[in-house]
Amino acid sequence: MRLSTTTLARSSARRPWLTLALWAAALIAAAAVIVLVLPGTLTAQYSFLGNPDSQRGRDLLEQRMNVPQKANEVVIVRSSQSAATDPAFRSAVLAIQGDINALGPAVVDGAVSAFRGGDTTLISADGRTAIIPVVMAGDLTQADKNIDAVHEVVHAADGKGGFDTLVTGAASINSDFSHTAETDLRKGEGIGVPIALVILLIVFGAVVAAGLPILLSLIAITLAVGLTALVGQTFDVSVFAINMVSMMGLATGIDYSLFIISRFREERARGRDKLEAITVTGGTASRAVLFSGLTVVLALLGLLIVPTNIFASLAIGAILVVGMSVVAALTLLPAVLSLLGDRVNSLKLPYLGRRILDNRAAGRTSWIASVAYRAMKRPALALVVGVGILLLLAYPALDMKTGVSGVNSFPNGFESKQGFAVLETQFSAGGVNPVQVVVDGDATSPAVQAAMTRLTDGLAGDPAFGPVQTQTAKSGDLALLTVPVNGDAVGSLALDKVRELRGTLIPQAFDGSGASIYVTGQTAGNLDYIDIVNSYFPWVVALVLSLSFLLLLVAFRSVVIPLKAILMNLLSVGAAYGLVTLVSIKGWGADLLGFQQVPVVEQWVPLLLFAVLFGLSMDYQVFLLSRIKEAWDRTGDNTAAVTEGVGATAGIITGAALIMVAVFAGFAAGDLVMFQQMGFGLAVAVLLDATLIRTILVPAAMKLLGRWNWYLPSWLEWLPHLSIEGAPEAPSAAPAPRPGPEPGAPGGPGLEPLPADERAA
Repeated sequence: MRLSTTTLARSSARRPWLTLALWAAALIAAAAVIVLVLPGTLTAQYSFLGNPDSQRGRDLLEQRMNVPQKANEVVIVRSSQSAATDPAFRSAVLAIQGDINALGPAVVDGAVSAFRGGDTTLISADGRTAIIPVVMAGDLTQADKNIDAVHEVVHAADGKGGFDTLVTGAASINSDFSHTAETDLRKGEGIGVPIALVILLIVFGAVVAAGLPILLSLIAITLAVGLTALVGQTFDVSVFAINMVSMMGLATGIDYSLFIISRFREERARGRDKLEAITVTGGTASRAVLFSGLTVVLALLGLLIVPTNIFASLAIGAILVVGMSVVAALTLLPAVLSLLGDRVNSLKLPYLGRRILDNRAAGRTSWIASVAYRAMKRPALALVVGVGILLLLAYPALDMKTGVSGVNSFPNGFESKQGFAVLETQFSAGGVNPVQVVVDGDATSPAVQAAMTRLTDGLAGDPAFGPVQTQTAKSGDLALLTVPVNGDAVGSLALDKVRELRGTLIPQAFDGSGASIYVTGQTAGNLDYIDIVNSYFPWVVALVLSLSFLLLLVAFRSVVIPLKAILMNLLSVGAAYGLVTLVSIKGWGADLLGFQQVPVVEQWVPLLLFAVLFGLSMDYQVFLLSRIKEAWDRTGDNTAAVTEGVGATAGIITGAALIMVAVFAGFAAGDLVMFQQMGFGLAVAVLLDATLIRTILVPAAMKLLGRWNWYLPSWLEWLPHLSIEGAPEAPSAAPAPRPGPEPGAPGGPGLEPLPADERAA
């Protein structure tokens, strides 16, 4: 028996209990992996999969000086009543310092203060604030695990004796970030799932049919999270991956189930028996789901070529959950439909449920289809107006600036942000994440010594830099210059100063010294990350466009369809960029939406938006065009095919899009600005894509192009005949004409009947 979506659906429907048992076993195994393996697997740190300048400097420090990348924390002790000269102030600071050191070498390397082991610069100018620098034990990953112990000490002292305490630093910032990401995840699900359920109730008019897509999406999410945890055993998986799995799982899992259940109900309304309806659905809607899933996966594959763990984590998480959603839709859902049969329409809503079923049985189309039909009456005007609106929305993207959001983009209530603000105003915040200049060469030679002196003297004249500390390896072949830079480590000032170090200061100071210089540390790593994303962006775009074109070319046997789809998708992506810039950077409506106004769009957001939106846009493109192609193969009438295809899918696509909008908007309601930007961008783009583009632009363009929509050059006739959504009814006797101008169009080639095998495809 040939493996296909039809045979999968029929086999699953004939053996429903076996299918459910296999899925139950997989679900139990995934749950066990999540409980036993996932904790401690994810990281808030980014890492490079390549070897940029900052990574080479970090590797040299670990290899030759045994200096792992440490997390520096700063405990802040303040009083509005006492000054540092008071015994009570001294006692409070020393007590906290002692409690932190008492945590032991497994947690901290040590803590110093102005009263023990430090100097007077650890006290503010007004004498009412003191800081306790703390070096965490181990590397950054170990620091992330141990920082809660430091927090307990600091929070226990807060408010005692009239002293306020805060803690900030690399591990504290990561801790706040990770906890908020988890909170945003729960908040997004709490908003998206109920709204999705309401939309499904409206679309289906029955509680059982509405609940199935959500149940299957949750199953797909659970399996994908379990697989992500396993991947994390050999790869640094970012904490972002789970947010991505949840968001994409809800969006695609619900959508795929929605399309299949809708087609099953449609076939039952036509009078087919249960098994036949499932079989026909397997050869039509399930086949479209498979191709739609492939389009999303192909678009996400582009992210894998960017050599950072963030993009790899996002891509892997999304690909896994989309894959699980497709497999569940092709196997688990037919089994459930086999068991339920017409009970899938149980618990119908009063009036709404009966009306929806009656309309489905009578073949009535929605008002959305009438909008598409009116667009085809004046296709040129509809196309010009629609494209003009999208270009207008995309215009603000010309002012988009990308970068890395630091602690200053956190909500004001975050302790790490409050502590960092104190450091910026009263001390040097650059000491938390200083820049490290690694000198690879004979550090004892006069030439290298003179070069380091020239660099130190040059930095001393710039108030943006703090005092330089120098260390030399015992072997004498490596030196480290630690340079604090004032302000946020990912802020524009720090990034500009690292660019200045690399571009002018270091080359001038070390010219002729014979040493190789590498700048590392968090700021340098962020700068390398920004440069890597910018350099790979065009390659990702080229790969995604190429793969999407090839898939649609093979699927629809047309060179016009994929070109038109790509242009339409680029318009929706551009509109998303423009609206994100307008709200997030320019602040239009930010307060109304509860968003933060920030100077930059998070560096990974535009690239992720492009890949995800392109995949999801192609998703809808496949569903719509598959029904149009089905009607075209049956009738050979382009206008009738477009009208029928839009009419058959408009309501379902719009309902699916509204569900995606609800899911993405739920994630945009979180506190982290990067999720606000991502969720908002995805929500508005999907909404535009499923309404303006699918309802107006695509029908208008297909009306103007006529039979040229299906044009395939003769030298590509060797392409395989793939019917994405095979027609469940026998084709009419009238042969479909070859692609070309509409009848009577001047200069058009002669129309010939298609071969029998091509008509059957």
